[in-house]
Amino acid sequence: MNITPIATFHSPFKEKFGIPRQSGLVEKLTGRITFLPEFQNPDGLRGLEEFDYIWLIWEFSANKHTATSPTVRPPRLGGNTRIGVYATRSPYRHNPLGLSAVKLQKIELDTPQGPVIHVTGADLMDGTPIYDIKPYIAYADAHPEARSGFVDNNRWQALEVEIPSEVAQQFSPQQLEALKQSLALDPRPHYHNDHTKVYGMRFDSHDIHFIVDGNILKVIEQ
Repeated sequence: MNITPIATFHSPFKEKFGIPRQSGLVEKLTGRITFLPEFQNPDGLRGLEEFDYIWLIWEFSANKHTATSPTVRPPRLGGNTRIGVYATRSPYRHNPLGLSAVKLQKIELDTPQGPVIHVTGADLMDGTPIYDIKPYIAYADAHPEARSGFVDNNRWQALEVEIPSEVAQQFSPQQLEALKQSLALDPRPHYHNDHTKVYGMRFDSHDIHFIVDGNILKVIEQ
């Protein structure tokens, strides 16, 4: 089977570092989907506006490493414990495909770019190729009582985020809340624990630098 992209995702995250590790964790995080020219027929989106969520099937396009191991080290387990790749959502897999459920905000059918889908809560980098879009159907797709393996016993502890007013004023209220929610998830590799190390990530057109001391993440000016 040969598959080709149908669309491109547009996100405030210009690089991998800092992107939420799952969709839906940062509700205020906005994104757009634009279609490649041969897929810009609005008839393909007819009826999609009646759904609240959609599934995106996409490529880990920034992952340049060839998967060679049947096991990976999930961040949720501290980055040191190995588990089977098929029991994780690691990007290091033989077929580098991602699956994300995102909230559908609106659809613009007639723009200079063709149809545009606006969503929130995505965990995709800017420029990510989209291979397919499917509606999220609650009765079939939602299983709130299901077990979640090692995830059930290894909960995230959100960080407290401090952003100086000089930095905060550079963002709209929604952008600022999305940035705070993203940082609260602790973007660092989970084997890093140096409270003096300065980390940097790109968010929209801004370079964000921060340190983490205990449970507090502080954005610093550089």
